Amino acid sequence: MSTLGRTIVVDLDGTLIHSDTLFESYFVFLRSSPFLFWLPFVWLFGGKANLKKNLANHVTPDAQLLPYNVELIKWLKEQKMDGASLILATAADHRIARAVFDHLGFFDEFIATNGVNLSSHNKRDRLIKKFGDRGYEYVGNSRADLAVWESAAVIHMVNPGFGVASSAKKLSVPQGSTFQDKPGYLHSLLKALRLHQWIKNALIFVPLLASHRFLEGELIFDGLIAFLSFSLCASSVYLLNDLIDLPEDRRHNTKRNRPLAAGSLPIMHALLLFPVLLLSAFTLSIFFLPWEFVSVLGGYYALTLAYSLWLKRMVMLDVVTLSMLYTSRVIAGAAAMSLVATFWILAFSTFIFLSLAMIKRYTELFHARQDGIDEKAAGRDYYPADFELLASLGGASGFISVLILALYINDSADVALYQSPEWMWLSLPILLYWLSRVWLLAHRGEMHDDPIVFAIRDNVSRWTGVLFLATFGLATL
Repeated sequence: MSTLGRTIVVDLDGTLIHSDTLFESYFVFLRSSPFLFWLPFVWLFGGKANLKKNLANHVTPDAQLLPYNVELIKWLKEQKMDGASLILATAADHRIARAVFDHLGFFDEFIATNGVNLSSHNKRDRLIKKFGDRGYEYVGNSRADLAVWESAAVIHMVNPGFGVASSAKKLSVPQGSTFQDKPGYLHSLLKALRLHQWIKNALIFVPLLASHRFLEGELIFDGLIAFLSFSLCASSVYLLNDLIDLPEDRRHNTKRNRPLAAGSLPIMHALLLFPVLLLSAFTLSIFFLPWEFVSVLGGYYALTLAYSLWLKRMVMLDVVTLSMLYTSRVIAGAAAMSLVATFWILAFSTFIFLSLAMIKRYTELFHARQDGIDEKAAGRDYYPADFELLASLGGASGFISVLILALYINDSADVALYQSPEWMWLSLPILLYWLSRVWLLAHRGEMHDDPIVFAIRDNVSRWTGVLFLATFGLATL
C-alpha cells in the first residue's frame, strides 16, 4: 500500500519513547536542586503548561539518552521512505520536542505545548485545524489519546495501557498497526525492586549468630521482622535512586537495562510505590521492634538518600559511605534483637565492606578504561586511571579485615564462647583465598558490577562461604 500523501502523527511520551518527559524533567531538576523539590508543585498551581515551561527553563532531559521505541522508529522510517509525512505531536514542552525532533532527524514537523497544554482534546483540535477531520493517522498509547483517535483516519497503538485497546476498538476508526515490545509488568516491577539484593540484609542476623543465641524463638522473630523492614526500606531506596540516576544509568553498559532506565516500568508507578514501601518498613519496625532499631533504620535511609543525591559523586567518600551502609545492617540487627554489636564485628564489617565497595568502583573504572574513556566517569568523581590506586587500597582493606578476624580468634575472652576455638583458624586462609580471588577476577575484568551479587551467583563463592561458616560451627562443638 502506498503511503504517498498520508500524514502520520506520533505521540512522544509512552509512544515514541518508553518514558514520560515531564517526570524525567522533574527528576533531572531534583538532581540539580534537591532542596527545591517542592517548587514544581508550586508551578503546577498555574496549570500543567506552566509547570512544563518552568521545568524546561531550568532543565531539559538529554534527547540522546531517552529510551526510544526501536521497532516503532524502524516502522516510521519505512513509512517515510514510502512518501508519508511524519509529525511529532506531544504535550511535552516545545523545547523538549525540539530536542527530540533534532536528534531523530526524520520528522517533518513537530507540534508541542507552548502556552497551552497540548494533550487530549487540545491536541485533537490542533490536528483537525491543521490537517482536517480524518486527515491524519495517529500513533498513541494512552486514554488521553482516545480523543485524538476519534478524529483520526487510522489508529496505531504502541504498548496500549490497560483497557485502552478495547476502548479504541469501539471507535468507528480503522485499526492500523500495534507495537508491543515491553516485557511483562510483574517481571519489570520485581526487577526494579531488586529482590535478589535482599540477601544483603541477612547481615542483620550476624549479631545473633555471634552471640550463639540463634535458637531463641523470640530473637529469631525480631530478626525476621527487622529483615523484612530493612528489605522494604532498601527496595524503596532502589526505586528512588533509579529515578534520580536515570541519565547516568542510561550511559552505563548494564544499568541501562534497569526497568526505569529502559522504560519498561512507568516512572509514575515507581514514584507512587517508593513512599508506600518506605511507610510499610517504618510501620513494621515501629509496631514490633525497639526504638533503637527504628533510629538505625532512619539513619540508614537518611544516609542512602544523601548517597544518592551527593555522596556517590564525592571521591572516596562514596566507598566509605557504602561500607557504612553495609555495616549499618549489622548494627540494625543488634538493635532489633537487643544484642551487642561488638568491637570485633564492627571493625571486621567496616574493612571488609570497604574492600567490596572499592571492588565495585574499581570494576566500573576498569571497564571505562577498556572502552578508551579518559574523562571522569558519569556521575562519579573518579578518572579511569584511578582504578590502580583503588586496587591497592581495596586489597589492603580486605587483608586488614582478615587481620581483625585473627585478633578476634586470639582474644581469650571471646573464644570462651567456643568449645574448640582452634577450628576458627581455618577461616583465615578461606577468607584470604576468597578476597584474593575476587580481586583477581576484578583485575581480569570478570567481576559483576556488584561483588555481593557476584558472590551470590558464583559457585566458588557459595562453597567458600559454606566452608567459612563451617569452621565456626565446628568451633562451637
